[in-house]
Amino acid sequence: MKLNYHNTSLFYTVAGQGPVMVLLHGFLESSEMWKELIPEISQNYKVVAIDLPGHGKSGILSETHSMEQMAHAVRFVLQHLKISEAIFVGHSMGGYVALAYAELFEAEVTSLVLLNSTPAEDSAERKENRVRALSVIEKNPTAFISMAITNLFAEGSQKVYASEITTIKNIALRFPLAGIIAAIKGMKDRQDRTSVLKQFSKKKYMICATEDPIMPFEIAAIWAKFCNATLIKVSGGHMSHIEQKEEIVNFLHFIE
Repeated sequence: MKLNYHNTSLFYTVAGQGPVMVLLHGFLESSEMWKELIPEISQNYKVVAIDLPGHGKSGILSETHSMEQMAHAVRFVLQHLKISEAIFVGHSMGGYVALAYAELFEAEVTSLVLLNSTPAEDSAERKENRVRALSVIEKNPTAFISMAITNLFAEGSQKVYASEITTIKNIALRFPLAGIIAAIKGMKDRQDRTSVLKQFSKKKYMICATEDPIMPFEIAAIWAKFCNATLIKVSGGHMSHIEQKEEIVNFLHFIE
C-alpha cells in the first residue's frame, strides 16, 4: 500500500492480527528484508512493515533524512491505520528511527527492540567514514552499494550467503541515489539517544551478534548494560534476520 505524504509516497504492508509490531529496516534495505519472517511473526501479531523515506518504494522527502523526520513519516502511516501503540523492531538504521520515535512519542511504544543497532551517535571516526561514503557513492554508486552490503555479513559467512547478498544488492540498486545520500547524511548527524533508551521504562531489548562488523558485540553489550536493556546474544554478523532467522523469529514471537 502507498500513502501520499508531503507530496511523496510512503509504502507499507500489513499482515496478521493481534498486538501491533512495527518493523523498520536498515540502511540499503527495505521492508522486503522482513519477507521471510513476516509469515511466521504475523501468526501472533499485526505486522506493519514500512519502507523508510528514500528506500524501497518510498519517496524522498529532503536532502537529509533525519531520524526524527523518518519517525514522523512512520507515525503518519500508523495514524492512517488508526494504530495508537505498537512494539517497535528496528534493524540498524531502523533502530535509530525507532529510538527517535520513542523519544518523540514514548506513550505509543509498548516495547522496543534494537536489532544489530545502537543508541549511540556516530563516533568521530564513523562520521568521517560517512563523509567518505558520500564522496564514493556519488562517483561510483554501484561499487559502493556492492561493497557496503557485502560488508554487512561476517567475513566467514559471505560465501554462504552469496545468493542473499546478491538479492539485497539488486534491490538496493533500484533505490534513488538521492535517497541513499539523504540517509547517510541523517545517520551522520543523528543525536546520541543512550539517555532515551536508558529512560525508556517499558520492555527494551538489544539483539547483538558476536561477529557484527558494524556494531561490535563488546561495545553493544556495554550500551545494553548501561541502558538497562535486555541483551540477546546471537552468532554471526550484522544481518541477524538472515544469519539467525529462526532464533530471531522465536524471540519475536514472545515480545509483549
